[in-house]
Amino acid sequence: MARGALRIYLGAAPGVGKSYAMLAEGQRLRSQGADVVVGLAEPHGRRLTAAMAEGLETVPRRGLGHRGVAFTEMDLDALLARRPQVALVDELAHTNVPGCRNAKRWQDVEELLTAGIDVVTTLNVQHLESLNDVVEQITGVKQRETLPDEVARRADEIELVDLPPEVLRRRMTYGDIYPADRIEAALTHYFRVGNLTALRELALLWLADRVEEGLQRYRAEHGIAAPWETRERILVGLTGGPEGKTLIRRAARITAKTPGSELLALHVVPGDGLTEGRPAVLGEQRSLMESLGGSYNQTTGDDIVQALLEFARAENVTQIVLGASRRGRLFSLLQGDVGLRTIQGSGPIDVHIVTHEAAAGVSALMRLPHPVRGTGRRRYWIAMAVTALLLPALTVILTSLRGRLDLSSDLVIYLLAVVVVALVGGTWPALVAAVASGLLADYYFTSPVHSLDVTKGNEILALVAFAAVAVLVGTAAGTAARRSYQAARATSEARSLSRLATAMMHGQDLPALVEQIRENFGLTAVSLLERDPGTVTQQRWYVVASAGDLPPERPYEADIECPVDDRLTLAARGGGLSLEDRGILLACAAQLGMAYAQGRLARQAAETDTRATAERTRATLIVTAVRDLRGCLRAASESLAGLHGRAGPSSREEGRLLRTARSSVKRAEQHVAELDDLSRLHAGALDLSLRPVELGEVLTTALDDLGPGGHTILVDLPGDLPDVIADAALLARALTALAADTLRHSPPGALPVLTAEALPGQLVIRVTDGAGEPEPEAGPHPVAPRAPGARADSLALRLSRDVAEVMGGTLDIMPAGSGAAFSVTLALPTAAPRPGGSTHGDVE
Repeated sequence: MARGALRIYLGAAPGVGKSYAMLAEGQRLRSQGADVVVGLAEPHGRRLTAAMAEGLETVPRRGLGHRGVAFTEMDLDALLARRPQVALVDELAHTNVPGCRNAKRWQDVEELLTAGIDVVTTLNVQHLESLNDVVEQITGVKQRETLPDEVARRADEIELVDLPPEVLRRRMTYGDIYPADRIEAALTHYFRVGNLTALRELALLWLADRVEEGLQRYRAEHGIAAPWETRERILVGLTGGPEGKTLIRRAARITAKTPGSELLALHVVPGDGLTEGRPAVLGEQRSLMESLGGSYNQTTGDDIVQALLEFARAENVTQIVLGASRRGRLFSLLQGDVGLRTIQGSGPIDVHIVTHEAAAGVSALMRLPHPVRGTGRRRYWIAMAVTALLLPALTVILTSLRGRLDLSSDLVIYLLAVVVVALVGGTWPALVAAVASGLLADYYFTSPVHSLDVTKGNEILALVAFAAVAVLVGTAAGTAARRSYQAARATSEARSLSRLATAMMHGQDLPALVEQIRENFGLTAVSLLERDPGTVTQQRWYVVASAGDLPPERPYEADIECPVDDRLTLAARGGGLSLEDRGILLACAAQLGMAYAQGRLARQAAETDTRATAERTRATLIVTAVRDLRGCLRAASESLAGLHGRAGPSSREEGRLLRTARSSVKRAEQHVAELDDLSRLHAGALDLSLRPVELGEVLTTALDDLGPGGHTILVDLPGDLPDVIADAALLARALTALAADTLRHSPPGALPVLTAEALPGQLVIRVTDGAGEPEPEAGPHPVAPRAPGARADSLALRLSRDVAEVMGGTLDIMPAGSGAAFSVTLALPTAAPRPGGSTHGDVE
């Protein structure tokens, strides 16, 4: 029996339309004649989703009881007995009620697939097991229902159902996802724009990886070894040399010019475990690679070129970036040029050879071997001294034994001396000893004696064989000594870095890590210093952590300085460190800098979580308070209206008190409305419709909203004002709040003034209180004095400021002159100017 096909509709969050898409696919298959049955659908009260299920046959659910509560689940046995061609099963990650045959719904689906039934289902990305921790970190909600990624990977088809965060939040606001009592909490918490954007990116990346897996599987099944350029993948070959950063930056520029490309780096370690690349240098290059968005990789191989190309083909690399060789032409001829061999074997992969400052030139042919290469400077010169002393001494001894030993015995003794020199100093001293031994044997022990001429054929053969054997043995012994020395150095480096990494994993603090570095290197004192980024003329340093006696407080006070980055440096007292030890110390300094950065990020994350928790708590309290206050104020307003209707002529004082109370209640209702709008604005729940708006029309609406009586504002609008780009309703609300606040705080007998001015790209609206002419026959107009700070922080002005920022504008509040006069400036972006009349006069 053929296995059924599985199709998954994947969504980033609830409400994107997965169930609707599943049911729509069922309707499409049904119209084509397929036998489609709804095994289980969860419309969640959504009208459009329920309507899409109409006309589809539905298998009745199975009722179950658990702890005294009735539940319904998909009836798997009935569905298997019905045996349709296609079954629609919603919510693949759902956990079944105890008592069902399977614990998870995906296990029910597995039985349907085994029975040969095609299944169309839905899944949210937050339910994937591999993303569970990431989703919890983003949303703060731990998903209890998870699905093994392997189940989703086995699907024959996965289709992403996607909606932009703004559209999803708008659907939430309209009540298309959750009921009204859950909307505010959802918008404030799980359905924030940042959360939805992150979840959407997770879904896209996970699905992109599945597409990549499918492509790799197809290539493997069809034996396709050549890379397919579905997207650019640029690989940087790193040797651990000084050219690495240049290559990484060059490859990053290539990647930046190709949208959607991927950057990788590879360091090939020789099969014997030894490498000339310094760990500290590779660590810096790895950090640079990760900071540029690339990934660092490391592999082992006896043949560097073969390992590089195998990795490139496995990762479907399209371009390889290599550095020009740092070795001279002689070494390239003897050992082969890596770049040339890579080009010859790359096939369709493009290879870039990048020049750099460390590349070998003509002068490289003339360079002498560096004495510290391999076994160190000290052992190199000891070996040269042994050569200078041992060979003459052996010559004197062998000369005295000339009658007892033949030429072959002399050459064997010289060969032993060459091996000793090679073990002490490495290859180059051994070659010097081999050449010197051959010349001495020719001069003192071949006829004619005391001459470099050789007359006997067997002696010529013996000398040639000796020279070849001495060179080969000396080279082999020198290589073994060099590798032994490098292995010891690598072991020491690994041990030091391992101890430091173990201490970091165990959560030791910075002072303990610094003390461990001081003990490992036998230093007197060590300090981790941080430069104050605010200082320009004179650098100021702060001690982050220190250990030892009198630790340095400035980099120039130290004997050794290891910069970590542009702000951190490790300063130490106590000399005697070799260049290799300094390299290890630099690697430890880089690890210490990572520990400091991780600690700082952890503290910032904790502070951010604290602020986010406080913000969520504040938003929840505001939503709860607004809901409760609305009910209380509505009841108070209705009670006052009833009392006012029953007040007779003899109760004028009571009537006045009732009117005052009703006015105060109305003011409180306005404040509650403003607080609600402010909360919804911060939550992003207000629907924004930006379009060109004429200021005069919006201003008329705003002033009409003030209500009749005693609301006189002097309006002075010049002609030819351009339209502003704004939401008409929000702008009218902001202007109403500004006008009402200005009227409340205007001095007695003075008129507020509203003016507008067109500037390049924006329209500036100014509302100034107490700057107009006295109102005729102005009666008493008491104004409660208020401090400038309190005025600027009023609820109306905060709402107006936030509304302006949402529409891309600004709102500034400042004193307009002497006294208590204030000026509020609202600047908004404008559309193209259009001709119009001017407005000048009093508006009531």
